[in-house]
Amino acid sequence: MSQSLPENDLCAATAHELGALYRRKATSPVEVLNATLKRIEISRPLNAFCHIEHEGALAAARAAEARILRGMPLGPLDGVPVGIKDLILTRGMPTRRGSLTTSAEGPWDDDAPLTARLREAGAVLIGKTTTPEFGWKGVTDSPLTGITRNPWNPAMTPGGSSGGAAVQVACGMGPIGIGTDGGGSIRIPASFTGVFGFKPSYGRVPAWPASQVGTLAHAGPITRSVLDAALTMAVISGWDARDWTSLPYADLAWAGVATASLRGKRVAYSPDLGLGRVDPECAALVRAAVAAMAALGAIVEEVDPGIGDQSAAIGALWPVGCARGQSGMSEAQKALLEPGLREAGARGARTSLADYLAATDARAALGAKMRAFHMQWDLLVLPVMRGAAFAVGANGPLDADGTVRHDWSPFCYNFNLTGQPAASLPCGFTAAGLPVGLQVVGPMHDDIGVLAACHALEAAVSPRRQPPLPV
Repeated sequence: MSQSLPENDLCAATAHELGALYRRKATSPVEVLNATLKRIEISRPLNAFCHIEHEGALAAARAAEARILRGMPLGPLDGVPVGIKDLILTRGMPTRRGSLTTSAEGPWDDDAPLTARLREAGAVLIGKTTTPEFGWKGVTDSPLTGITRNPWNPAMTPGGSSGGAAVQVACGMGPIGIGTDGGGSIRIPASFTGVFGFKPSYGRVPAWPASQVGTLAHAGPITRSVLDAALTMAVISGWDARDWTSLPYADLAWAGVATASLRGKRVAYSPDLGLGRVDPECAALVRAAVAAMAALGAIVEEVDPGIGDQSAAIGALWPVGCARGQSGMSEAQKALLEPGLREAGARGARTSLADYLAATDARAALGAKMRAFHMQWDLLVLPVMRGAAFAVGANGPLDADGTVRHDWSPFCYNFNLTGQPAASLPCGFTAAGLPVGLQVVGPMHDDIGVLAACHALEAAVSPRRQPPLPV
């Protein structure tokens, strides 16, 4: 192909923009892959990838280039580089899950449903992105792969557990990263790194094998634009027999996201879910984004949805999942685990059946409450996080006495409990240059509505910026 563009331009492009460039023969999948691999090498100090599939990615890029030259692309993701979180099975690549308890030895013969669909759509699967061990926490470091760093300030965390995918996308190492979200693990790093993250309705993207935290876990895209998330959802969503909870195929108008409007949408705005302690600078950026929704024609009202403090429910359910994940391990394997994960598993093993069922009942009550809430409101908007990214090296921000604050992310896991679609849309930067995200939540199964609202708002509040390259 002719008319090659500079590598920096290729690395900054969205998947949608790459597709247009391919159609015009302005670049090729091989050129884009080569630029992406160079960017990955330059960005190695940030530790976004734990495995790069050079030969397989090059073969996929060459095949995509041949199809495009024949005028027969497989779809809008043909030839587009995609990273896969290292919790998701990907044929030919080791899935170590950030843990020394696993082995790189295969055979790695299976694709999860979403990786199979990406492959069928012609996406170029470039490798596996870093995760904390078994995705257990909201920052990204592990005994296996070390610390992943925030590109806006490498002394800060990118969040987690899909931190590697978020850093990948933020830094131009491929416009699409696939993450998982069991308590905020797509939205937290999207907010901390200034990219778009989407947690679909539970069951919209089939999962196999099942997560150790069961129906709390969702899989979805992290992208540079809302439209790219919609393009990805059109490929990875839909029924799969291996996931008994997957939703049936539905003819959803993913492409219609591009032309939707906020005019007349009923939007409930909650500054903090009644829980307080939002950093004033972050709160102001979220409030300005909500004002922009009103300026675009939304009917906005400040409302308390009555969610309250759900930490007891998640605090019972999540450790039980950790215990489940460790149940088949030998004592020698458990000794290799990060101490915090091992402790969480021990706590889960001590959880009584009565406490577990009480948490399940609380989850059901919250789900019913939110379904009733959305009979009046099309969307709920609120902060993703209480603040911007904090320093690496701890599992949360530190209080003045040096102890880790454990209640730093109370706004995300509510919507894992309910299964609702929720997104993190970048809405500005703090004075220190750290990104902040607006959380947009929709009624159960209205994935299109959440993406459409985010796309309609995106141009007003999310100017696209790339962080500086590591030096």
